[in-house]
Amino acid sequence: MIGRSSRRKGHDYERALATLMRSVWPEARRGIGQARAGGDVPDVDGTPFWIEAKRGKRISIRAAYEQAVEAADGRVPVVVSREDRSPALVTMGLEDWLELVGGSR
Repeated sequence: MIGRSSRRKGHDYERALATLMRSVWPEARRGIGQARAGGDVPDVDGTPFWIEAKRGKRISIRAAYEQAVEAADGRVPVVVSREDRSPALVTMGLEDWLELVGGSR
């Protein structure tokens, strides 16, 4: 079970990411379904990606990525993670990344 402070830390991170992403996607916002059903919407909605946000002491990026892949509704699954006292990372599949940067498959 996740403690209240850990849950709040995650929610705060989702809101901060949404705010940061509004400079690129003005409709970016924290996913509204988080408190109700959980898997209905990405952690950050209003972007062309299915964004799974993770913030904490130690993050299983592989597990977070698999969660995003399973929940994605056709959008490219992406994990934005930040461990304590570390920079944020973006994780996505190699084929999706190559398509994004214009490489060939």
